[in-house]
Amino acid sequence: MQVSFTKMQGAGNDFVVLDETRGLLGLSPAQYRFLADRHFGVGADQILSVRPAPHPGVDFEYVIHNADGGQVENCGNGARCFVRYVHDRGLTDKTTVRVQVSGGEMALSLDPDGRVTVDMGPPVFELPRIPFDSQGQSPLAEGDWPRWPLTLDTPAGVQTAQVAVLSMGNPHAVLRVDDVDTAPVAEWGPLIERHPCFPRRVNAGFLQVLDRGHARLRVYERGAGETLACGTGACAAVVAGIRLGWLDERVDVELRGGRLTIAWPLSQGLGASVRMTGPADTVFEGRIDVPDLP
Repeated sequence: MQVSFTKMQGAGNDFVVLDETRGLLGLSPAQYRFLADRHFGVGADQILSVRPAPHPGVDFEYVIHNADGGQVENCGNGARCFVRYVHDRGLTDKTTVRVQVSGGEMALSLDPDGRVTVDMGPPVFELPRIPFDSQGQSPLAEGDWPRWPLTLDTPAGVQTAQVAVLSMGNPHAVLRVDDVDTAPVAEWGPLIERHPCFPRRVNAGFLQVLDRGHARLRVYERGAGETLACGTGACAAVVAGIRLGWLDERVDVELRGGRLTIAWPLSQGLGASVRMTGPADTVFEGRIDVPDLP
């Protein structure tokens, strides 16, 4: 089967975008893995599918598959590329669109300066909805919100990671570090991702606070490994930093692939929406023969 695609990136987080508005391709997990493969396929952190609106009130359905072929709930950097794609391809003339994701709905807007703003909706703190299994865990209170000690069996011995847990439509664990350049992302990332407290696995964020309005971040993404940027990870890290008293309500986050601006007005309550602003660019377009894989 020959498939047309567009390669895009947002702050270095790269995607293969598929137009399924005129019919579903019916790809298998193995075929998504093939497309994401950087040696034999196109190469990407995630595969984004643009599908018709499933019901009135939204403009499109936005479906995300990780590089491992598994479908996930949300991707913030991908959402910015999504709205850039549908606008540039003439699938809509709107500068703001609403899309359906598996975790709910999102509003995506093209800004006059060329960047893209995504209304990510409110963060989720209820443990069963993240989901996070706290059985047997003893939280460490910090203000009115706990951090959770995760025991990690690392090559250097048993270590403890103090993480804040929340969902931005997908699960996140945020760990504060002194310096992201020396943080044990490669060693601790997969251990946190697959920790038994997270029944659906988790994205692991390593947050360095520079000052109350600036932070640095690295994210080991569930099903993808470390990426150059993670939009929902940046949102989760800033929300955690605000709730724990480390950050103000608007923060510039430097990731290895670029800068994202995250705003969360906690002064309006825990149910306030998180807004993320950042770049979204097309890299190239093409066609590829996708083998018949189960």
